[in-house]
Amino acid sequence: MKTISKKKVTFYFDTSTQPQAFVKLNEEFWVETDDCYFGQIKTEKDLRPNIDDTLKNAATGPIYVEGVNPGDAICVEILEIRPNSPGVMITSPGHGILGDLITKPDTKIIPIENGKAIFTHEIQLDIEPMIGVIGVASANKIPSTWPGDHGGNMDVKEIKVGSKVYFPVIVEGAGVAFGDVHARMADGEISGSGIEVSGKVRLRISKVEGFKVNVPIVETENELMVISSEATLEKAMRKGAILSCKLLQDYLNINFPDAYRLVSIACDVKICQVVNPQATIRVCIPKSLIRF
Repeated sequence: MKTISKKKVTFYFDTSTQPQAFVKLNEEFWVETDDCYFGQIKTEKDLRPNIDDTLKNAATGPIYVEGVNPGDAICVEILEIRPNSPGVMITSPGHGILGDLITKPDTKIIPIENGKAIFTHEIQLDIEPMIGVIGVASANKIPSTWPGDHGGNMDVKEIKVGSKVYFPVIVEGAGVAFGDVHARMADGEISGSGIEVSGKVRLRISKVEGFKVNVPIVETENELMVISSEATLEKAMRKGAILSCKLLQDYLNINFPDAYRLVSIACDVKICQVVNPQATIRVCIPKSLIRF
C-alpha cells in the first residue's frame, strides 16, 4: 500500500501549489503526518515562545486525486489513525482562552502507552485519535493554521476512524492535505492544545454525487455534521444554521420556516474549537432526517 511521506508538506491550501503525491479514486493509502509544531518540541525544556511559527500545522500534501475535477465533490474515509508517542501539550501566556492567566510558558510531554495517554501516573486517559487539519485546495491562499470553507485547521474531534468527510472541489485533483493529528482533544480545545502527536493515517477517497453544500460535512454513524468556520462563534453559528436549513430544505422538500424549526428541535450545535484564527462549530443533523 502506498505511503505518502511527511516530508512532502505544504503550509497553505491554494490552487497554485504543485501536487506532492498522486492517488487514484477508491485507492487505500497511508499518509504520514508531523505534529502541529513540526517536531520542534521534543522535551519539556522546549517552550512555545521559542518555536518557529511559520512551521506550524504542516499538512502532508497537496495530494492529487486522479479523476477528480472542479465542480465534483469528494468523500474522504478515515480508515485508521496511528498516533506516535509521546504527545505534547503546551501552555503559554496569551495562548488559549485563559492565556491571560498563564504567567510563564510550560511544556508537558505525555507518553502514549497501550491505548492510554499517561497524563500523570494517577491520571490516564483513553486515546481518541483525530485529524485536526484536513482540507482541499482553496481559491484563496489560506495558511494551514486557518480553518475555512475548504476545511483546513478545523479541529473537529469527530474526524476520527469510521468517519467520512465531504468536500466540494474547485481544482483538478482536489489538492487534499492532512496534518495535526491529536491523540485526544475535547470540544473547544480551550487551552489551544490537544495532545499533539505525529502519526500515520489510512485513507480512501471517492467521488460523490449530489453534494449541495459548499463547506465540509462530516458523516458519523448517526449524524451529518455541517462544519462552519467564521471570525466569531456567533458568525460561525449563524452560517452553520443557514447552511443546515438549506440542506434540510433541499433534501426534505420543505420550506425555510419548517427547516428552521427542525434545526432548533433536532440538530445540536457544538463547538469544535475557539482558539484558531477563526472559530469552528458543527451543526449535527440526525441521519434519521437525512442521508446522502
